[in-house]
Amino acid sequence: MAHTSNRPVEWAKLIEENENRLYRAALAILGDPQEAEDAVQDAFVKYLEKAPADLENPAAWLMRVLVNGCKSRLRLSWRQVVELPETLPAPEPREREELEELWQLPPEERCAIHLFYYEGWSTREIAAITGVAEGTVRSRLSRARERLRALLGDRKE
Repeated sequence: MAHTSNRPVEWAKLIEENENRLYRAALAILGDPQEAEDAVQDAFVKYLEKAPADLENPAAWLMRVLVNGCKSRLRLSWRQVVELPETLPAPEPREREELEELWQLPPEERCAIHLFYYEGWSTREIAAITGVAEGTVRSRLSRARERLRALLGDRKE
């Protein structure tokens, strides 16, 4: 029998406020639109099934569940990395090249970059979301920045 949460939730509002940012984060980590959609759906299902009754910040809880789910998906042996989809919004060739450089980063670094620059989370918050030490988050951000500088620098010459 399926478990249903007894907590009153404004479900439509919760989804509306979080689905786009969760999808962007999942896409940044996984690199596949269909996998990202599945990861977001899984996060919302887990919210219904397992979120604590006294949850203060549903957005942070959802992001942590999403990131953990994405990490699990990356460990699956059948998962294949695909090229950057043509449907991503990158109207100019230069923007597309920059996105392709970003996709060359390891998933942990893409995750840190996305959560820091696109979602605006602090390194402390990212550490809590991803379950790693704050120093590890800072290291990942630093390594990602260096790799991006090298990748983008090589192209400018």
